[in-house]
Amino acid sequence: MAAQRTAEATWENDLITGKGRVRFASGALPETAVTWASRTEAPGGKTSPEELLAAAHAACYSMAFSGGLAKNDTPPKRLDVKATATFDKVASGWKVTTIDLTVKGDVPGINSAKFVELAEAAKEGCPISQALKGNVTIRLSAALT
Repeated sequence: MAAQRTAEATWENDLITGKGRVRFASGALPETAVTWASRTEAPGGKTSPEELLAAAHAACYSMAFSGGLAKNDTPPKRLDVKATATFDKVASGWKVTTIDLTVKGDVPGINSAKFVELAEAAKEGCPISQALKGNVTIRLSAALT
């Protein structure tokens, strides 16, 4: 059965001086403010679509990697994943150009080479990675702790 998740946004006024709000239908997160400045300058306590994308990618990747490690009979004790989305002005306009994934893992019974191999496989198999494939460069750094 397909799962659907919903978020909503409201924007007021023009792009540069305007402001918006993002709401999450699940209620798991509070309504969050967003502005153009929070995308291109300092966040100032507000979020951006790129931060939300990074959060989604970090969560998705951690689940994909955990699943791959479990199939290898080396389930993780802990995975710490950081995703950094870069939003940059390119010739055609503004674009998410890269996402850097960094994962550090406490995984008993696995060597570094196998950890990196499975980390790469998770990067390729993660549904968010697949959604971005061909449009955003995804770079991975993986190490055991």
